[in-house]
Amino acid sequence: MENSPRLRTVDKIQPPYPLNKFPDDFGFKVGREIVYLLATKGKAALEGPEWEEIFANCIGAIWKPSNVGLDDVVLDVCAWGTKTVKAGNPSIAKTVRLISGRNSIVYSFGESDIGTTDPNRIGGQVLSIWNERVSSIRKKHKHLRTVVLMKSNTLSEVAVFEFDTIRYDTDLYDWRWNRNKNLEGFEKNNNKHRFTWQPHGSQFTIKEDVPDECLIINIKQPSNLNKDIVLKGLGFNNEWITVTHKKKS
Repeated sequence: MENSPRLRTVDKIQPPYPLNKFPDDFGFKVGREIVYLLATKGKAALEGPEWEEIFANCIGAIWKPSNVGLDDVVLDVCAWGTKTVKAGNPSIAKTVRLISGRNSIVYSFGESDIGTTDPNRIGGQVLSIWNERVSSIRKKHKHLRTVVLMKSNTLSEVAVFEFDTIRYDTDLYDWRWNRNKNLEGFEKNNNKHRFTWQPHGSQFTIKEDVPDECLIINIKQPSNLNKDIVLKGLGFNNEWITVTHKKKS
């Protein structure tokens, strides 16, 4: 992993809070949002855009969905990319596999005969695409993080953690093809599996360790809201709806 150099101008600008030291009421706010989601949706489904908005609201940030996906949430000098991932037991998970974009070396480098090319060359190109995205966002924000929501199937337990979004030194990784003809990147110093890249579709994934200070939130399942009672409380009547037929030309 590439270490960031100390810079006087950057080090003097502090993020909104230290890494993984969420505001005191953050966990309760997240739990409240999930209870509301469960009660109104009637099913345990929390997708990426919903988590982006929930996280932004819970830290008082601006939610601004990004095409790059690395700065969906912004607060002062800090930006976050957001990820959701399923976990059977979020509280005991040790690692997560995060889908981190599509890195097309065909588009970016004009590669054509990938199968016969040196895997370390291909892996270096894949990482360089990621690094360029990170660099472009870091030009706008002094601090860049990724915040992850690990969620159980029922959303009765979730875990939240974050890490600094960094560039990766291509010289520190060794790449080789697996039996499924996907490219895997390993840390040279310990042979730890770190990246996977799929030639078909160009999907790039990163394996991250779950930190010890991961926030665990347990949630009591609410009853579903009664649709008729909700509509009555809103004062709904059929005059709210207009139904027409498309006219034939």
